[in-house]
Amino acid sequence: QVQLVESGGGLVQAGRSLRLSCAASGSIYSINAMGWYRQTPATQRELVATISTRSGSANYADSVKGRFIVSRDRAKNTVSLQMNSLKPEDTAVYYCYARDGSNTYWGQGTQVTVSS
Repeated sequence: QVQLVESGGGLVQAGRSLRLSCAASGSIYSINAMGWYRQTPATQRELVATISTRSGSANYADSVKGRFIVSRDRAKNTVSLQMNSLKPEDTAVYYCYARDGSNTYWGQGTQVTVSS
């Protein structure tokens, strides 16, 4: 079992930055990837960024490339999403996820609202 606890969401103005964090606990050793999805009432949950917990290799949605950075802290068992140059269209509920060989685990979601 893996448990994920998120923090860092909030209300920010366009152009500002926000950092989301996700702490994993439980069967941490089995996790091979972590990252972030986001969802609005009008859209399905979409991938924002993913990172290999083994290599640190990261991938991003085209809409956030060059603005967002995903990273992991192996000692603290956390993954973070540094969101820079935020746009109103980034407004969504952001969900942390973790994957092992068999399962996908989800955080509770944290609201990010970007005002224009």
